[in-house]
Amino acid sequence: MKLRTIALIVSAFFVFAANIAAYETPVDELAVQAVSTDNDAAAASIAQLRAMGRVGLDALFVKYAAEIEQYKKTGIADDKWKQISAAIDAVAMQKDAYASHLFWYTNIDEAKRLARSKNKPILSLRLLGNLNEEFSCANSRLFRAVLYPNVEVSKYLSENYVLHWKSVRPAPRITIDFGDGRKIERTITGNSIHYILDENGYIIDALPGLYSPKAFLKYLTQARQVSKIIDPLTPPNLEKALMKYRKLSFDEIREKREKAVAVAKVPLVETADGTTAILAAPIATAKMVVVDEISMLRVYDDFAKFETKIDFSDWDKLAKLYSPSPKLDENSVGFIRRQNASTGLTESEFVGLFAKLDKFIALDTTRNDFLYHTKLYEWLNRDPKVDVEQFNTRVYADVFKTPNADKWLGLYATDVYTALDGNGIIK
Repeated sequence: MKLRTIALIVSAFFVFAANIAAYETPVDELAVQAVSTDNDAAAASIAQLRAMGRVGLDALFVKYAAEIEQYKKTGIADDKWKQISAAIDAVAMQKDAYASHLFWYTNIDEAKRLARSKNKPILSLRLLGNLNEEFSCANSRLFRAVLYPNVEVSKYLSENYVLHWKSVRPAPRITIDFGDGRKIERTITGNSIHYILDENGYIIDALPGLYSPKAFLKYLTQARQVSKIIDPLTPPNLEKALMKYRKLSFDEIREKREKAVAVAKVPLVETADGTTAILAAPIATAKMVVVDEISMLRVYDDFAKFETKIDFSDWDKLAKLYSPSPKLDENSVGFIRRQNASTGLTESEFVGLFAKLDKFIALDTTRNDFLYHTKLYEWLNRDPKVDVEQFNTRVYADVFKTPNADKWLGLYATDVYTALDGNGIIK
């Protein structure tokens, strides 16, 4: 067993031991019962462990440290491991939580209460589907593989954040039946966004889609420092401080973007009508002439008007400059290998898979910052008091193109004939 793994297990044990004194319930016994074949006993124990918060999750990691390490080495999922992993996932409220060791709240008020008591910000994930189920949207599945198991990211989140997730709506799934016994099941649309909130729910930052672990950790670290600065402030000074942070981050992204465009020699050509839906935002022209601090902190970004004219090869050039090293750590690599072990991939095929995944992560990091992150800063600095639920509705409508009003998520149109009974709608 590697020294780092031993150190993590020892550390988890002492943290766990220091916290269980507050509970009269025999926590070790609950950890045993949580994997019982008696479903009622297991469910009751899991519920009690979850009610304990992080302490309950730590109890499972201490009790089954050897089994977790064995599975990471072999990838063999026998019946005992399936029971253990199911218990861990149920307490953590995240699928494959054995790899991340993260505890998630699904009630924002509970998350806020803990955030206030611990003086920590909240990382609030909004997604299609549920984080504790396999078929959540693609972005959230990538978070579970690329971000949450990353050793640095997991450690930083555990020590500095209270975690929360909320499902926006179910993730649509499709099954392709080849008629010979082979089937492929996938989700076919959906995006996720991480909101970084202060303990009272003010939005500090908003990270749309997938980022590389390095970029994700950068924004987490920045926002954590901001949360410490704004902690003693009251409105409107708090709002002004948040605007200052977002203006600085906006300027940094824009400066790096302009440099990347210049170095890569990517031509910027406007779309035919010069605008897109994401650009639509009211500009208070009269206020622009007033030179005060608030107006100086407002930002405006129109880079989206070039997006449709930038081809894939140019985006690839920009990604190599803006996000040159999205490499996964060994925890994420091991997780992905275990996930794909049953597919029979050869080593050369794994090499190709990881190379393409690295390229995809770099591309997503670049596009998310260039097109969407700056736009979200603009919206937030125009309305720094905006409620996260109201803001999220706008993000899903105008950025992710899946508005609440469209119950079919763009996958069905009344003016398209499919030559199927009922136009292919089953119910």
